[in-house]
Amino acid sequence: MAKRKRRKSPTQIYQLKITLEHSKPPIWRRVQVAADIRLSRLHDVIQVAMGWYDAHLHQFIVGRYPDETLYGVPHPDYGDWGPTMNDESLTKLNQILMAEKDKFTYEYDFGDGWKHIILLEKILPPEEGVTYPRCIKGKRACPPEDCGGVWGYYHLLDVLADPENPEHEEMLEWLGGELDPEYFDLDEVNTRLQNIA
Repeated sequence: MAKRKRRKSPTQIYQLKITLEHSKPPIWRRVQVAADIRLSRLHDVIQVAMGWYDAHLHQFIVGRYPDETLYGVPHPDYGDWGPTMNDESLTKLNQILMAEKDKFTYEYDFGDGWKHIILLEKILPPEEGVTYPRCIKGKRACPPEDCGGVWGYYHLLDVLADPENPEHEEMLEWLGGELDPEYFDLDEVNTRLQNIA
């Protein structure tokens, strides 16, 4: 029987704050990951921590237009209509974020345009007995997929708060029930993160 390869402990831990851009009050998560995590795996962590379902395209945006660098899943068609998409599976987080307060953008679902600011809050030593990645805090529920971006989400909340609104029943049916915008379950997130650790 082959010996299972033991993963070495990370030498540094990055504490990241992931904030959904334009959300007011802010929708955010604080996660800790190995500094050398690949962006492809960080994508998985963000999806789980925020509560998305990985049903749409995504990209990491480093820098500002027109000098931005994009990382994602390369596709031959990308070169025909836009900038080069660098392979996220070949890039480590500590190649992009090197100092506390460095940040970049993660965009999910190009139609709805969910942009997240990824801020490096702290660089820490690993804690004995802790499995990474882990989420240590967060606020508010992730918006439902396909609701039209941040502005569509706030419209949805307005409709749900007003039983007299003509769209109220239709939106409840579309959601499949009530929506609590303040809901966040840290234990549930960490249970899911353990599956990708």
